[in-house]
Amino acid sequence: MPRRGRDRGQVAVEYLGFIPVLLVVGLAGFQIGAIAYAAEQAGTAARAGARAESLGQSAQQACARAVSGGLTVTCGASGGGADSVTVTASVSIPSVVPGWHFDPAEKSATMPRDH
Repeated sequence: MPRRGRDRGQVAVEYLGFIPVLLVVGLAGFQIGAIAYAAEQAGTAARAGARAESLGQSAQQACARAVSGGLTVTCGASGGGADSVTVTASVSIPSVVPGWHFDPAEKSATMPRDH
């Protein structure tokens, strides 16, 4: 008769060995979501900053109001012409996984000047 006692707990040990892999994959998924969210917020901030700058208001203040709390945003007019203004917003990407660092998400928006 085979000895079944030696195989007891084998599945539990294999599962414990696979937990770190599952953890890294899960955290990577959250990190991808944070990157996408920061990019979306950068676009929103750039549009709000360009709208404010086209009306003669502060682009930085409009950008800061447009971004949800917890994210750091920097905006500034980066060009345009006599009839338009272009604003570039840069939003820092939060790091979910320790040791993973990313360049900020940058988006630009152009709006016509309100004369």
